[in-house]
This record gives sequence, structure tokens and C-alpha cells, in this order.
Amino acid sequence: MDYHLCIGDRAYSSWSLRGWLLFEAFGLRARITLAPLYCEDFARILSGFAPARTVPALRLSDGVVVADSLAIAEELASRHPEAGHWPAEPRARAVARALVAEMHSGFTALRSHCPMNLRASYRECAPPQPVLDDLARLEQLWAWARDETGSGGPWLCGAYSAADAFFAPVAARVAGYNLPLNTAAMDYVGAHLHHEPFLHWRAQALVEGPEQPIYRRDWPQRPWPGPALYQP
Repeated sequence: MDYHLCIGDRAYSSWSLRGWLLFEAFGLRARITLAPLYCEDFARILSGFAPARTVPALRLSDGVVVADSLAIAEELASRHPEAGHWPAEPRARAVARALVAEMHSGFTALRSHCPMNLRASYRECAPPQPVLDDLARLEQLWAWARDETGSGGPWLCGAYSAADAFFAPVAARVAGYNLPLNTAAMDYVGAHLHHEPFLHWRAQALVEGPEQPIYRRDWPQRPWPGPALYQP
């Protein structure tokens, strides 16, 4: 099938990362169009993916455009059940869907205080209580998922699934802002930082597109805590 995926800046667009991982991490391919954020070209480029108003936006082979990463996940899962976007076991699949739904609609404090920026990592970001509450909820959710599914590997519901793709930008935020999590949760973050598709995305993010000043924060920086280079 011929897929055409429109994404925003790789360094900053967390939803685009999710949409791209739904292809790359599951052995699927799409043509990519980049619509840089906060520039006059964004609206012009995205107009080619009407009626989408945000990225990621996916044009299917029949011309229909599917916008929003959750809708993209469901559409790809229905078209490619063999790819494994959702766990095959019903209990694990239910858990994965619950995780994705909460990530899709929640964690607003974390998103606001710590926007994804793959070009920087800070020693301290003074997280306010609502952000700490979001982090505590992440610890709770991730532990619950492992308990419910019996996952003993690096991912939440057994094999890598859409649930993990949706939490990849959270891992980037934890790494980028040196956020406090317990040991088990940090191990999960580390799995994302070493995941080959994530490394591939970040390598492109470091060199592709302009700096976006809106994402810059006046906090002391530190080296990125994950692997520095992508080696295919």
C-alpha cells in the first residue's frame, strides 16, 4: 500500500514521532513530507492533507486522509493485523488500548512544562506539583501494565506495541528535562532511548530543520543521557 505521512519538526513534534513510529517500529513504510512548525509553509504544506489541521496526517492509497496519531494507529492495525500494533492476547490488548487512550488525552501539565526537544537536555527544570503528579501517574500506569500483562521484557505489554510508541515522547521528555522517576520507570525510559527507531528519528532531528525558539528554556544544560549516535 502507498502511504504518505506528513510530520512536523522531528526535534519538537511529539505527535509526529508517534505517527512515524507506528510505521517504522512495525516494519511499514511511508513517504514522508515535512511541514516545519511555526512557519508560513506549515499551513501551505498541510493544505495538501486536507482536512487535517495538525500533524501527523496520513494519506492512504485511496486518497483518504487520516489525521491524529490515535486514528492512524487504529487504521494501520486494521489494515496490517500481522504488524503487531496491538497485542494479540485480549487482556494485553485491552491494557495497551487503555494506556494509549490516557496518554492521548492526559498529562497536560507534563506536556506544557516539558515540551519535547530532542536537541537539548537540562540538569534541572523545577517541575511544579502538577508535573510531579503526572510523573507519579506514569509510574503507576507502567507498573499496572506490567502486572496485568506479565511483561518481563523492556516493553509494557509484552512485545513493542502502539502503547510503547505513544509513550516514546514521554521518554524523550524524561531524558530531556532530567525528570524524577523510580528505577523501574527509568529502565523503561532507557529502553526507548536505546530503541533503534527512536535513535534513527533523533539522529535526523539533530540536523533537520531550523531551531524553534519557542522550545528553548533558560535552564542549565547537560549531555543527552542516551546514546549520542545512531549507527544503522
